[in-house]
Amino acid sequence: MQEIILKKGKEFPLKRFHPWVFSGALKTQTKGIEEGEKVRILDSKGNFLGIAHFQDGSIALRVISWEDRPIDVSFWKEKIEKALAVRNTFFIPNAEHTNCFRLIHAEGDGLPGLIVDVYKKTAVIQAHSIGMHKDINLISEALQLVFGSDLSSVYSKSQATLPERYGVGIADEHLLGTPTSDIVLENGYKFMVNWQTGQKTGFFLDQRVNRALLGAYSAGKTVLNTFAYSGGFSIYALGGGAEKVVSVDISKTAVDLIDENVKISFGEEERHTSLKADVMKYLGEEEEEFDIVIVDPPAFAKNVRKRHNAVMGYKRLNMMAIDRVKKGGLLFTYSCSQVVDDKLFYDTIVSASIEAGRPARVLHKLSQGPDHPVSIYHKEGHYLKGLVLRMD
Repeated sequence: MQEIILKKGKEFPLKRFHPWVFSGALKTQTKGIEEGEKVRILDSKGNFLGIAHFQDGSIALRVISWEDRPIDVSFWKEKIEKALAVRNTFFIPNAEHTNCFRLIHAEGDGLPGLIVDVYKKTAVIQAHSIGMHKDINLISEALQLVFGSDLSSVYSKSQATLPERYGVGIADEHLLGTPTSDIVLENGYKFMVNWQTGQKTGFFLDQRVNRALLGAYSAGKTVLNTFAYSGGFSIYALGGGAEKVVSVDISKTAVDLIDENVKISFGEEERHTSLKADVMKYLGEEEEEFDIVIVDPPAFAKNVRKRHNAVMGYKRLNMMAIDRVKKGGLLFTYSCSQVVDDKLFYDTIVSASIEAGRPARVLHKLSQGPDHPVSIYHKEGHYLKGLVLRMD
């Protein structure tokens, strides 16, 4: 491996186990080092700090090992086994009631730039860094060693998540097997997941705990699920005994998927209605009120430059959603924009409640599920925020 030396004093974040090194911290010139190449990081005195993937950009180095060791299939196998052991502490993967989960959550599992989601017997790999993509065959091999016969296919879905200069020449592909979809179980509910055409890796696994909470509140209630995508919250509401559920999404593909998921879990279900509509327009034009309203939009801001506009968007959206909540009803509201932190999101919802003129109290503060862990040294790994408000 080539070596990169840091400027004096720039080693302290690494000594506190933060896995990123920014380009301004590098003393060594990186010309001649290929993007995605593994390098040894040294402090200004030549002391070893870690092994990282190099990438030309603001984040120049992403640490994948704090030990000075070969990064071979044994390394990846150990990392995957450790991540699987963490998941085994709160549920048994491939159990009768749940057989889909996030296995590797980037920095939260000590592997910046790598996502691995498991859907029954398929692992979907998503590389967010060039280095992870260059190691993808080793990662696939290690997954097969760890899971054995419990894994029948591995799908690489990284083209859209890699830097454009690199990703333009990359194709999503099967590294093992050929299936593109399957019916999976989450807390006993059935969902059709297509990892080839679906959003992210095919399903929003990070909301598992929050969906279960909604189900516990749904008995006898009317529920509006906006930005419904595959209908996760709708399925849990129906399973929890909701009197009526309306699912709204702008995508016809999503609406068709919602209908399919409702059918495979409940058959012909008269309590459910799906609508293809722009959520903001729907909330502005419809007058029906619901006992529970769910607002789970896509990320409004991908970077800090767009944060202000995102906050304005969240405020307007939640003001309109609050108007659809019955007196004494609940608002489940979320943001998955990493650049909108907990306090800013909370303050935005406070502002929306004030503008809507409704007294409100917080019943729950929500986050991503435990299979999306956050390293205590890398707060940037926390992205999903949620609040459950009772609107008086």
